[in-house]
Amino acid sequence: MSNNMNDRFANEKIPKLIFSLATPAIVAQLINALYNVVDRMFIGRIPETGTLALTGIGIVFPIMMVIQSFSALIGFGGAPLASIKMGERKHKEAEKLLGSCFLMLLIVSSVLTITFLIFKSQLLVLFGASPDTLPFADDYMGIYLIGSVTVLISLGLNQFIAAQGFAKTAMITICIGAAVNIILDPIFIFGMNMGVKGAALSTVISQTISAVWVLWFLTSKKAHLRLRFEYIRIDFKIAGGVLALGLSPFIMQSTESLIQIVFNTSIGKYGGDLYVAAMGIMSVLMQLFTLLLNSFAQGAQPIIGYNYGSGDHDRVKSTIKYCSLFCGMFGLTIWSVFTFLPQLPIMVFTNDPELIRLTTKLMKIFFLGTSIYGVQLAFQQVFIALGQAQVSIFIAVLRKIILLIPLVYLLPMVISPKTNAVIIAEPIADFCAVITCCVLFGLKVKQLLKGAKKSIAESP
Repeated sequence: MSNNMNDRFANEKIPKLIFSLATPAIVAQLINALYNVVDRMFIGRIPETGTLALTGIGIVFPIMMVIQSFSALIGFGGAPLASIKMGERKHKEAEKLLGSCFLMLLIVSSVLTITFLIFKSQLLVLFGASPDTLPFADDYMGIYLIGSVTVLISLGLNQFIAAQGFAKTAMITICIGAAVNIILDPIFIFGMNMGVKGAALSTVISQTISAVWVLWFLTSKKAHLRLRFEYIRIDFKIAGGVLALGLSPFIMQSTESLIQIVFNTSIGKYGGDLYVAAMGIMSVLMQLFTLLLNSFAQGAQPIIGYNYGSGDHDRVKSTIKYCSLFCGMFGLTIWSVFTFLPQLPIMVFTNDPELIRLTTKLMKIFFLGTSIYGVQLAFQQVFIALGQAQVSIFIAVLRKIILLIPLVYLLPMVISPKTNAVIIAEPIADFCAVITCCVLFGLKVKQLLKGAKKSIAESP
């Protein structure tokens, strides 16, 4: 790592440094969200079949999240460890991490592609596809799966670009793909009359271009950590550490898929396809909210990891403070928009008056928890940055698996209308998880930094 980057992580004012790293990541995720927003915006306006096609894409969305979550398992697991190694001045070990993660992404993506192609139709029905929406979902998913290798490469390895302090370069990765997607979508969907197949093909091409860009940068002299051929092998000790730390963001993303199955099947059972379409819109908005918060927290991760590795715990505490403050304020702001101006984001996806009316009503319940949810996301990313795999895994499991899924099934037994009971499970789980996360943060982080300070003082 260059002396200039070392100096920035070690000495630059924390707020300025966080925003310099986080702002490109936030912009990148806003642009990345256009992959889904633009697809749905055009698909929802296909003459005659737009609403059914939009519902079909909403069913494919959770499967896409499962695939993308494996990039989080490896990318978010390896990049924080690389930051810590750089703080410890262990450059060669950091490059070995990069090489191992690249090969892991190749293997995992190949297995996923084959598996999902074999069981494609069965999975779509399991995820809530009806006879009317299955053809649209099947068309989109069949094409998307072919490009899943490049999806994982671009998303997973891009984290190693950001971990080196190249936040703007990581942003360009996303911008390139999103720009291509925006250009190709209307051409394929309407100009070539391909419908949802055109939207899927546009996404695959754009992600492939992003992957080529990432690989070019990581093999060039511009990178501090380079992808070297001699390090492209599986080191099982490294792989174990990567998978352990990456399990938390993996659970966060992959369980979104499970949550979507639960939500789609439950609300579809009580309300039908229109409710599934409304849930699809709310899910995209929730993903966008979560991505933006995670992007800011991920901008703070290299600073936390580097200074934790170098032993400067005052800078670690300062970074945590600013990260938590911003995420909390942003969550409150998003809640205000979704509560008082819900029609604005909804109308991006559809011009169906009935769907707009229903989604507006449901959003005011669904997004109640976002007012404080930002704090949990900030703390969870801090645990990852500090290498605390077990705590971050527990927090990820708590909100979705322990709380949310049981509530979706139990609340309709005691609350009417049943569709509202399904929706209200989300804010209840959010509030309970945030309280638990804050308690764990107060206990664990203070103990962790105190123990690390003592270890450094006792070292020769």
